Amino acid sequence: MYNHAPPDYQCPFCRNISTGEGDFPVHILARYPEVIVKLSPRWWPANPGGALVIPIEHYENLYDLPPRLGSPIQQAIRDTALAMKVAFGCHGVSTRQHNEPAGNQDVWHYHAHVFPRYEGDHLYASRSAWAEPTEMVLRAGQLREAWPGPVAG
Repeated sequence: MYNHAPPDYQCPFCRNISTGEGDFPVHILARYPEVIVKLSPRWWPANPGGALVIPIEHYENLYDLPPRLGSPIQQAIRDTALAMKVAFGCHGVSTRQHNEPAGNQDVWHYHAHVFPRYEGDHLYASRSAWAEPTEMVLRAGQLREAWPGPVAG
């Protein structure tokens, strides 16, 4: 319907899900029947450990996403947020999801961002950057250990 991926688009999330490979280290945090949660390779300076909640089947954006995936995606977002509270002791979490170029979407596969928040973190005054691989290993382990259910990847 409202799609922007080029015809020859090679989806990095589909590659991550099917092969475990990617341009950056791929740290799967949890697998559900229809959804996967992975550590995001981009973090804000005061908010390390952000995650991405991604449907396993390819849907470009919110407009393409079938309503039946609403509950599974929300369950994964909630579990991710609860794991962050335990693992990182954060004061809160933020979620966001982008659609189309004007909505700041840059990967043409639906995904929701979940990231830890802290009092006075000035998130929106900073810019995200690529995470260090050793820090990603540490944060992924912390999140898996704190996962609130038996689906931890």
